[in-house]
Amino acid sequence: MIRTMQDIVKRAQLLERKKAVVAVANDEHVLEAVHMATLDHIIEAILIGNEKEIKEIMFNLHMDYHQYQIIDISDPTLACEEAVKMISSNKADILIKGLVDSAIILRAALDKEFGMRTPNRISHVSVMEIPTYHKILLMSDGAMNIAPDVEIKHEIIENGVAIAHALGIKNPNVGCIAAVEKVNPKMQATLDAQELIIRNQNDRIKGCIVGGPFAMDNAINKEAAIHKGILDPMAGDVDFLLMPQIESGNIFYKSMMFLGNAKSASVIAGAKKPIVLTSRADSKESKYYSIALAALVADHH
Repeated sequence: MIRTMQDIVKRAQLLERKKAVVAVANDEHVLEAVHMATLDHIIEAILIGNEKEIKEIMFNLHMDYHQYQIIDISDPTLACEEAVKMISSNKADILIKGLVDSAIILRAALDKEFGMRTPNRISHVSVMEIPTYHKILLMSDGAMNIAPDVEIKHEIIENGVAIAHALGIKNPNVGCIAAVEKVNPKMQATLDAQELIIRNQNDRIKGCIVGGPFAMDNAINKEAAIHKGILDPMAGDVDFLLMPQIESGNIFYKSMMFLGNAKSASVIAGAKKPIVLTSRADSKESKYYSIALAALVADHH
């Protein structure tokens, strides 16, 4: 059972090494995480970007550049396109964002000709180890989908459930988060929760149990749920938080990271292969854990 980030790492180390391709790899923090994952036998990395800059960074990090395939493409757009083509032609299993705007790498990833599209919309999924919670907690979407309607939320759940399954959570509890735990016609998040539960009961959303609406306290705290008389058995025991919009997801994630002493790993799900698209503010540990998580997801694809 995976309970910590270290468990994710250990599970990834048991797998056959995954091929990861780094788009615009001339980034110190990303190369540091890639180096850690390479030394730990999680990935073999292909580095695409300005070769001179990549080698300078590697020298400073005491990395042996002979261990890596380096493809010299200085233009960020072309580097991203080459990285995505390698994924689409099954020459690599994981796409990692380097020193490039998210918009540029995602444009390449979603290109209609050579991209990594599936029928699903892509969404950002974070996995967190929080000292005050009794198991790992998944959440979506605090980074990509701004104001998802019920159709997009349906796809966000499917993407999150795929990540949960890759972590060995066979039938995750999906809690639809709102400001209150009762359906209120004036609060769209509560109406969406009601509709998503119906879809889950009708087998349109599979592989999980959908519950809610939940306010955050009763989704993750049993006492709060009992105190409010909430009878849903998943109250206080949610595996995956479905956030109502990007602001609430982003605020919750950053609160956990910067105030709650959490550790995290994140991937973009819903594409043909996992994408590691960490923030500049994320620590090298977060980037490393994200690569380990992506290895588990790639193995599950």
